[in-house]
Order: sequence, then structure tokens, then C-alpha cells
Amino acid sequence: MSQNLPDIAFFHKLAEVASKQTLPRYRSSDNLNINTKPKEGFRFDPVTDADREAERAIRALINEAYPEHAIIGEEFGTTGSGPIKWVLDPVDGTRPFLCGIPVWGTLIGLLYKNRAVMGMMSQPFTNELFWADGKQAWTKGPLGEMQLHTRKNVTLSQAILHTTSAELAPNYPQVNFKELSEQTLMTRFGGECYAMAMLAAGQIDLCFEFSLQPYDIVALIPIIEQAGGVVTTLTGQRAESGGTILASANAVLHEQALKVLNF
Repeated sequence: MSQNLPDIAFFHKLAEVASKQTLPRYRSSDNLNINTKPKEGFRFDPVTDADREAERAIRALINEAYPEHAIIGEEFGTTGSGPIKWVLDPVDGTRPFLCGIPVWGTLIGLLYKNRAVMGMMSQPFTNELFWADGKQAWTKGPLGEMQLHTRKNVTLSQAILHTTSAELAPNYPQVNFKELSEQTLMTRFGGECYAMAMLAAGQIDLCFEFSLQPYDIVALIPIIEQAGGVVTTLTGQRAESGGTILASANAVLHEQALKVLNF
């Protein structure tokens, strides 16, 4: 792997500068300026100054420390080129952010030769961080700092399934989500990126999303994989480019769930 990759301490710095833009605007109407942007399948896709200013702050720090790195961000697109690319979602879960529900997070991912190798999910309101350093996945919060591990021996009938919203299900008739939901222990909704972090932490076993962009998933791929989980598209391919995505606690469960979804 390239010796020019940053250490994980730099990810912590990026999360900190982002939180200085998001937290003062959370559960507050000050400097929020809610707008909407076009998104297929949604009547309302919000964007706020929290999204824009957090991404600006992250970009500024990256450009200062690593001017040779490319950056892909939800709000300001792609700048630069090369084998090392940062992938940013300054507020993943803007809807719960607007509702005051703390399942949103700042996603900071790193691609090396188009493969997700490091990542950070920061939830500053709950004072939690989830990250992958290239070898292992970790969390730090009110319960202390610990290594993340997915559940290894859970069966499909025992698995907890999560999807952020079933709103898009009618647009994907080829996806057998209803059957998967019926074969698992229970299904929960609305967790956004926090649900993916809980999969890495061994609290959730399957996370399925109908349509993700790269900035929605790149940061989370190494966190889940380095905790022992699996993340692919519905066709079993690498998930860095987004699309219809399944994340699972282990390889056996992943194969079982893919068979049901693709039936």
C-alpha cells in the first residue's frame, strides 16, 4: 500500500473540524438555510449549510495537508486526480439531522486505487467515532474505546435486518426485500449510516440499501470489512461505486441474504 496514505489521527482531525460546523446547527434553525436538490425517487432531498460548511472545512484541511490527493464530495463534486481519493459525505442523513434524531453522521472515506481502505464515521452529538485504520475497525465514545467485531455465527432466521427506508421499494420490483424481511428475526428502519456502524459493532446483522452513491458507502466499507463483515452490490461486486448495496455480518449470512434478494 502507498506510503503516502495518512494515519488515522488525521481522520480524527477531519471529524473534529466537521463537527464544529454541524453541531452548532443541529437542533437549531440558526445558519441552516434548508434547500432541496434533485434526486431520483425523492420529492424532497434536503441540503443545508451544515452539509456545505462541513465539507468546506474538511476539504480545506485535506488540501493543506495533502494537496496531491483527489477529493470527491457530495456537495462540491470531484477535484484533483490520482490513486488516492477522499470521499466525503459531510452530513449523511440530512433528514434525521433536520428532525433532531442523532442517526446522522459525517462520513470520511479514503480510496487507494479505487478500493476503500480507510474510513471514519463521526456522530458528534452522541460523541461517538467509528473508524477503520487499514487493518482493524474501532469505536470510541461514552463506553470507552474498543475494537469492532461483527457477529459471526448468526443464522438468517436470527438476523436483525435494517434498511433506511422502504420508500424506494416499488422502484425495485426485481429486489425481493419483502421475502428477506420475512425470513429474518426483525426489520428496523431509519438508521442511516449509524445502522451500518451498528452492524460493524455486532448489533445489527444485515443492512440493505436500494440506492446509494459512492459518498454514502465508501467510508463505511472498510469499517465493516475490517470488523469482519462483507459489503457488496446486489450482484456480489465491490460496492465502492454505490448502487444497490447489502452489508452483512459475515460471509455465510451474506451469501444467504443475496440468494433471497435475487430470487
